[in-house]
Amino acid sequence: MDIVDFSEYCLSLPEVEECLPFDEVTLVFKVGGKMFAVVGLDNPIGFVVKCDPERAILLRDRYEQVKAAFHFNKRHWNSLRFEGRMSDEQLRREILHSYLLVVRQNVVPKARRLELLQQIQQEGLVDEAECQ
Repeated sequence: MDIVDFSEYCLSLPEVEECLPFDEVTLVFKVGGKMFAVVGLDNPIGFVVKCDPERAILLRDRYEQVKAAFHFNKRHWNSLRFEGRMSDEQLRREILHSYLLVVRQNVVPKARRLELLQQIQQEGLVDEAECQ
C-alpha cells in the first residue's frame, strides 16, 4: 500500500471527506465531521488511525510497523507504516476499524450516526477486528 492506495480506500468509504485543517501537508479524512485517518503528504511513509485501546496495544506488540501515534492520544491512535509485515488487506482492515469506531462513538447527532450506520450496513462493511 502507498499513499495513493490509502487515499483511494479512505475515500471509497461512505460519506468520507478529505481536508487540510492543520497545514498544507497533513491530509485528514473525516466521517460525519470527525477525523478517522491522517497522512502526511510531505513524507508519506505511513498513516495514523483511531483504534480500540486494547486492540491498539495488541497491534503494537505484534507488528513492528505499528506504534503509538505521535501528537495524538496514544491510548486511542496508532501510527502504521505502509511497509512491513502487515499486508495491504490488514492495513485496510485497520482503516475500516478506525472509520467504524469513529462513526459509532463520535458522530453526532444520533440521527446522523444512525443514518451512517444504516448506509454502512447496506454496503456490507464489517469490522473484522470485532469478529476475531
